[in-house]
Order: sequence, then C-alpha cells, then structure tokens
Amino acid sequence: MAFSCAKPIADFSHMEKDLVAPASVKFENLSKNANEYEWDFGDGSKSVLAEPGHVYASSGNYPVRLTVKKGKKTALMQKVLQVTAPSACLVEIETDYGTMTVQLSNATPQHRDNFIKLAEEGYYDGTLFHRVIEGFMLQGGDPNSKNAKPDAALGTGGPSYTIPAEFVDSLVHVKGAICAARQGDQTNPQKRSSGSQFYIVQGKAQTEQELSMIEARKGFRYTKAQRDAYMEQGGTPFLDRDYTVFGRVVKGFEVIEKIAATETDPRDRPKTDIKMKVRVIK
Repeated sequence: MAFSCAKPIADFSHMEKDLVAPASVKFENLSKNANEYEWDFGDGSKSVLAEPGHVYASSGNYPVRLTVKKGKKTALMQKVLQVTAPSACLVEIETDYGTMTVQLSNATPQHRDNFIKLAEEGYYDGTLFHRVIEGFMLQGGDPNSKNAKPDAALGTGGPSYTIPAEFVDSLVHVKGAICAARQGDQTNPQKRSSGSQFYIVQGKAQTEQELSMIEARKGFRYTKAQRDAYMEQGGTPFLDRDYTVFGRVVKGFEVIEKIAATETDPRDRPKTDIKMKVRVIK
C-alpha cells in the first residue's frame, strides 16, 4: 500500500562517454515508482519507451528531459547531453535501403570541399543512384535524375565546372571507396572529375596475380595493406590512377550490397528509383 502512494521519481543515465557525432546513445531508466515515461531528446525527437535509444546526427548540447508518471502524479528530470563534432570529415548518404557514413579524405581537398559545398546546398537531395552494376559500383549525383522519367537517359548532368584530378597513392578503389566520375580519355585526357557525379565501389575480390598485372601495366606498386584489402574485401583496382578516389564508406557496407542487388534496366538504371539525401556531419 505504501508503494501505491509513493511519489514517482525521475532519473536516467547512459553508458556512452565522449559522444562524437553521429552518436548512438542508449538511455538507462533509473526512475522509481513510475509506469509511464515521456522522453524529449532535445533535438525534436521523442519516445515513450522505458529505455529508448537515440542517434544524435549533429554535434551540440541537447537538454534531455524525462517525465515520469504514476496515476496523476508526475516528476521530471533534465540533463544536458554534449555531443562533439567529429575530427574526421564525415557525410551521411541516406537512401531507402539505409544510410552510409562516408569519410572524405583531406588528401584530396578540392574534391572534399566541392562535395561538402554541394551537400550543404542540398544539391544531391532527391538525386538517384542512376547507374548500378552489381560486382562493380553504384553511381549517382546527376542533377538531371531528380524526378526523371523511367525512360530518361541519365549520366550527363552536373554543374558548369570540372575538378582537376587528385590521384593519391594511399587512396585506391577498394570496396567502399567513393570516387569521382568523369568523361572518357578521348575528350578528357587530363582525367578531370565531374563537378558532382560520383560512384561508390562494390567490386570483386582480387588475386595476387591480377594485382601484379595491374601494377605492371600501370607502373606502380601497391602496399601490403592495399593488396590485402583488395584480396579480402574486393574492389576495382583497374580504375586506380585513372579516376580520383576522395574518400571511403566507414559505416553502412550492407547498404552497398542491397543497392547493388537491385534489378536494373538495360541502361543499368534501377527499375525502382533509389533516391539519396546527403548531409554533412558537424
């Protein structure tokens, strides 16, 4: 009987420390004498679960409020959650198949800065992965793909500029690499990159012999780590030093597999549109 008369007490905690965006937080409910819970995570999101989890997409100070109830009695606890900005340059590519987190390389500053600029302008939002070849790559970033009809020819759109090639020895076409599309060598001997179109490598596992043949043909040597990555994870090494690699997927490899497995038409366009939304993680 004493318990039924007790006033509810609100309290909560979380296990994660040094939260860095994007931060996934699991809350531990320490409340007493309550049977209803209302969470306000401080970023516009709410929950009524007893012990919810939440992802903070951006850095900031978030006032987390937990209101607990028992009958007509309520109690409130508020704590400020601090999420810091990542030290690496990260972007999220959101699709209907899930979200990929991509780390852009500081070794390719022109491609990095251009991609960030376009993402912050919302340039990519609503564009399609308009060319998908299983075992090879997923290509997107054509502004003409927004609301494109099913029979539309895609792959030629972009801003009114290109970007100089930035070939870096440490950046190769292993699985998950994000790379700049471009026009062919005949019209583009300098291998300048498209102003907006990019592709994400799926590729296939390589053998020692295949990698050695590429080295002999192109006149460079892979590091042991690069060779191991190509053999264990796969990739498209025949594109190295011909197309600029400017980052890599660090989370969401399963999304690459799902998109790569979609049914496509004779032009390699997915029969069901795969739209993207790109956001810079700050």
